[in-house]
Order: sequence, then structure tokens, then C-alpha cells
Amino acid sequence: MGKLAVAAITSLWVIPMSIIVNHIVPEPYMDEIFHVPQAQQYCNGNFRSWDPMITTPPGLYYLSLAHVASLFPGMLLMKNTAQSFSEACSTSVLRSTNAVFAVLCGVLVYEIIRFLGPNLSDRKATFMALVMSLYPLHWFFTFLYYTDVASLTAVLAMYLTCLNRRYMLSALFGTLAVFIRQTNVVWMLFVACSGVIDFTLDSSRQKGKQEVNQELHQSSDREGTALRSNLRKRKSDISSDTSDRFNHGQTVSSTKDTSGLLYDVYAVISTSWNMKWRILIKFSPFIFVVVAFGIFILWNGGIVLGAKEAHVVSLHFAQIMYFSLVSALFTAPLHFSVNQLRNQFQKLHRNWPLSLLLSLVALVAGFVSVHFFSLAHPYLLADNRHYPFYLWRRIINAHWLMKYMLVPVYVYSWFSILTLLAKTRRKIWVLVYFLATCGVLVPTPLIEFRYYTIPFYLFMLHSCVRSSGFATWLLIGTIFVSINVFTVVMFLFRPFKWSHEDGVQRFIW
Repeated sequence: MGKLAVAAITSLWVIPMSIIVNHIVPEPYMDEIFHVPQAQQYCNGNFRSWDPMITTPPGLYYLSLAHVASLFPGMLLMKNTAQSFSEACSTSVLRSTNAVFAVLCGVLVYEIIRFLGPNLSDRKATFMALVMSLYPLHWFFTFLYYTDVASLTAVLAMYLTCLNRRYMLSALFGTLAVFIRQTNVVWMLFVACSGVIDFTLDSSRQKGKQEVNQELHQSSDREGTALRSNLRKRKSDISSDTSDRFNHGQTVSSTKDTSGLLYDVYAVISTSWNMKWRILIKFSPFIFVVVAFGIFILWNGGIVLGAKEAHVVSLHFAQIMYFSLVSALFTAPLHFSVNQLRNQFQKLHRNWPLSLLLSLVALVAGFVSVHFFSLAHPYLLADNRHYPFYLWRRIINAHWLMKYMLVPVYVYSWFSILTLLAKTRRKIWVLVYFLATCGVLVPTPLIEFRYYTIPFYLFMLHSCVRSSGFATWLLIGTIFVSINVFTVVMFLFRPFKWSHEDGVQRFIW
């Protein structure tokens, strides 16, 4: 078992499903009608050609060029295959780019799980990685030529290298992630902040350890014997907290901690100020990329490249509510189990004045979000090929009261997500995660579950690795497989036609 097993087993479903999808849907579909011709223009050497309807950077197309180039010599040796590079850039070959990234993504998930859960058995880590590879949004778009799979792979590679304190390499992967999808700059900031938290708090504890050592050397008289004993105990406690975090996968921001959020913020800010030059030097690659991205926004006149009128930045606060519920439903055994419901109630009862106040504030914020900042994008209302179309019309907008009735469920889902994260991460890390999720989702006017993939993966990696048993993961995997079977059957075998447009239409996320 291990990363080779993850790669092999993932390939066992990626390859046959890719063949089936390419056989039944050989022509570009939905957003592929923009991405595939654009990639083929690059295959023909027309790098100045650009479809104004494409909103994302060309990172995926360059990665596809490298992928096709690696396959092309083999194609030349085979009969009845492409005899020129442009012919090699068929829809099926371009789609296979994501098949490769899906396998790499599974390996990255495995490596992150091993880093965060060093005491996990190899078999359990492998099983967890395979379950996460089945996440419905990620699994479905593995077989189409979309940016999602490559985007997730680049972000996870950036995060893994940052956990290992390889900041230059992490920033390079971050650059690739932004070059695939520009909103990944927010996740680059998240990764950099996570790295700063680990770096500063680890340095602070190391400094405390050195101070204890100095006190030990200075206590030389007989009356200092008891003091030395206490100091040795303090040294032992500090050492146990910081013992070889890289060998054991325990980042400082993941250590179990009882301090409050304000203390965490103060500790990070004060330590960062004292170490500002070291931090600036170590994290300068991230700063450079973020500054370059800011210059790009000024030059481009906005964050999206094309179709700007359809992707106007908006205050869509209801989007983060939808994310919480969708994520909670995908992992229902975690959030709606008897134990989790009891834990949430006990937490509310134990600190009832503060918990009650936070709950009221969250409910008010939720009601305000869905009342004033709930958007219905024209694409959402007009395109019945997407599942959000039906969720909006038949659930959220079925009755004017429905969107308000769902607010308590949204709030509970967020509380459950944050509570699970707080079990294994410091509170300041959880805050940064929440802000990053808001930074990605709130400006997005269109309800697209694809945008939830990266925050969902980060939640799963950090909340479930050390706190969930095999049975929970098995149930989650069963949910994923059931949804995948349903969506692929609907996509492949339940096509329909529009009266006002030629061609076959298919249901898609």
C-alpha cells in the first residue's frame, strides 16, 4: 500500500471511465466548446489566438501541450493514430490531461494525509486518499476538459511543499495554480499565511526552549536544585510540543491547543513583527507572485480575462451558506451523526452565554446574507443542464420562506465544519481558512459547486485525518460512489434536446 497503490487504484477507474465518456460523448460539451478549440490553437502554434469567452488563464493549455508532446512519439509509432502534432490534440487526448492530474492529485492527497497524520497506518492513509479521490465534483470533471482537476492538483502541491517548508517550490506551484485559475491567488495567500503561522509559532517556542536552557545553566547553587527540576520539566513539556515537527508531521498550527483566538492572533502578530525581515525573506516568493497578480488586475481591468459582463464581481454572501450545506451533506456522517449533534449541543450548553451570542450573531448574519446578498445569475436561471438550476428552483426558491428556513441549517453546518477543524488546528488557522473561503466564494455571482472543491478538500484533510474512524470514511465513500453513479448515468444515458437549439444536451454539475 502507499502512494503507488493510490496511483494504481485511481487509474483503475480513471482509464475505463475516460474510455466510456469519450466513446459516448466524443465531441466537446458545455465549457469544452471553448477550452478544446483554444488548446488546439496552441497545438497549431497560434499562441496569439484567444477566445474572448474564456475567463481563465491559459495554464491548462500549456500543460496539455506538454502532455500531448509526451504522447506524440508513441502515436507516431502506432498505426491509425495522429500523424501530426495538431491531429494529436484531439478532444479525447486533451481530456486525458485531467486523467493524469487526477492520479497525481490522489498521490498528493496521500502525501498530505501522511504528513498530517503520521501515526496513521499506511493502509488507512491509502483508503482515505482513495475516498477523497472519489469526491463527486472532482471525480466527474476528471473525464472532461475543464480546469478544476489541474487547479486542485497545483494547489495541493503548493500546500504540501509549504508544509515541508520548501517555500520557493511552493510559490512556484502557486504560480502554476494562479496560471490555471486566477482565483487560486486567494489560496496562495492562505498557504502563505498558514506557513507564516507555523514558522512564527515554531520559532516562538524554540525561543522559549532556549530561554529555559539559559536559566538551567545559570542555576548553580544548592537552593536552585528545585528550580532546575521545575525547569527541566518545563523543557520536557516544550520539547514534547515541538519535537521534530517535520519528522512527525506535526505543524505548530495543528497542535492541540487550548488558547483563544485573540491569544493566537497576538502571538502571531507580535512574533511576526520581531521576525519581520526573516519572514519577508523566506516568504518573498509568495509576495512577488501576489504583487505581480495585482499588477495583472490593474492591466486587465479586472480579475477575469473574457466574458467580463457575465462575471462581474459581486457581494454574494449567500454563496458561503450554500458551500457549508453542500459540504456538510457530502460528508453527512461527520456532521449529522448523533455524536456530532451531541457535541455541538454540549459545547453550546458549556459556554452558553458566549455560544448563545455567537449563534445569534451567526443567525442574523445568515438571514441578512440570504435576504440582501442572494443572487440569481442569468446563467443559473436559463440553463437547465446544471443541477444548481433544479436546486434553486425546487428547493431554495420554491417558496419565499424556504431560503430563510434553511439559514439555521447553514449556520449549523458552518459551526460543525469549524468545530471539526478546531479539533486539530489552531484557531487562527481556522480563521484564515474561513476568510480564504469567503474570499473565493463571496465575489462569485454564479452558483457553481465546482468552486467548492478546494475549500472542501482542505476541510477534509484537516478535520478527518485524525478524528474519523474507518466506518465514517466507508460511509462517506459510499455516498461519493452513489452520487457518482447517479451523475454519470444522467450525463451519459439521459440526454435530452432543446426545442430552440440543435444538438444533444446532457445533465452536468
